[in-house]
Amino acid sequence: MLKDKSELISFVLNDSSGQSSSWDCINYGLLGSSGNKKLRKADDVDDGEQSRIGNKLPQHPETPSIDDVQRNLSCRGNDADCSNDSRMLINPLGKDMTMNCLLHLSRSYYGTVAALNTSFRSLIQTGELYKVRRQMGISEHWIYFSCSLTEWEAYDPYRGLWFRLPPMPPTGSFMNSDKESLAVGTDLLVFGKEINSHIVMRYSILSNSWSRGVVMNSPRCLFASASLGGKAIVAGGTSACGEALDSVELYDSETERWVTLPSMIKARSKCSGAFMDGKFYVIGGMDGNKKVLTCGEEYDFESCSWRFISDMSDGLNGASGAPPLLAVVNNVLYAAHYADNVNVVRKYDKESNSWSTLGQLPERSASVNGWGLAFRACGEKLIVIGGPREYHTGIIEINSWIPNEREPEWKLMVRKESGNFVYNCAVMSC
Repeated sequence: MLKDKSELISFVLNDSSGQSSSWDCINYGLLGSSGNKKLRKADDVDDGEQSRIGNKLPQHPETPSIDDVQRNLSCRGNDADCSNDSRMLINPLGKDMTMNCLLHLSRSYYGTVAALNTSFRSLIQTGELYKVRRQMGISEHWIYFSCSLTEWEAYDPYRGLWFRLPPMPPTGSFMNSDKESLAVGTDLLVFGKEINSHIVMRYSILSNSWSRGVVMNSPRCLFASASLGGKAIVAGGTSACGEALDSVELYDSETERWVTLPSMIKARSKCSGAFMDGKFYVIGGMDGNKKVLTCGEEYDFESCSWRFISDMSDGLNGASGAPPLLAVVNNVLYAAHYADNVNVVRKYDKESNSWSTLGQLPERSASVNGWGLAFRACGEKLIVIGGPREYHTGIIEINSWIPNEREPEWKLMVRKESGNFVYNCAVMSC
């Protein structure tokens, strides 16, 4: 008897094709061995092994071109008609059971699955599988970040694997401009400016490629943002004329459209955003006169209205550094506080509208007034991405902690040679 869905996938793929060597990359790591060995999470790997893993930078899992699929994995004889029937996919199982199996397969392997035949390719590249995963609450949290102006990397914390994204297409001054990013659905959006206009570059994990994204109705920079599933919100920011904005827009990754929402109560830039309890919050920033704002605002989707929250960011960093570094785990808001050479984690209490200090950030993660350090939620964990400044070659580290009632005990997830200044970072959950 087969023991789980992962073993079932391996059995069916090997049995139905007669080409067992074609599936080695799926079986390896997924099953571990023919025994009961389970796949280890990255947290279970020792530092020496992580260093070896960290030096490997394969390309991001890629959906191959249709020509490659037809040339390398075309079926023989009458089997072609059967393998391209989307109702069957894995012939002995049918589409529904096939989908159920693939839902529990890591998305690290989806590029390989897409190479099996055109039906699998369509299932992956159209995003149908990711939609079903989202509906069933199945997601993996991958970390995407850039430590250079032109390159992005991804880290799969479940398998301890690094991937290098394809380079962005050259876009003139955009490559050297300040950028902001967010992950929404199966897309990574990177916002920046050319000489006379704002542009958006969109990376899709479905095609493993970059393309021009849709520009906001009111383009901006230094805005608050956060995503939830396939939707994202941007609020406030600075216009091309340097004006602080109160406008708000919602992005739908499935339709690739921006929709204007009701404006905030106060215009602000250099602010931060977060989703908590199904509501969107904007915190901190500066108004049009460069005055530091300690107030926050809460957007209720049911009433389509904003609620003013006085002193919500009181005690966090002001306008001298980066916007507030925020992360939400289990509907609790945390902040990385970086004042007076003391880097600490703080927790927000919604009832008392106040912040309390929990403990230190990782020792070796340095920043320049908050710039160059990434503080994010990654599933049930808080993660800090950064590196010490004293190393000549540059080291980047990812540390994690599962919030509890005790002082933070940061665990090193991975370390690798890299630039140690994080320009942009986003966690994609899909």
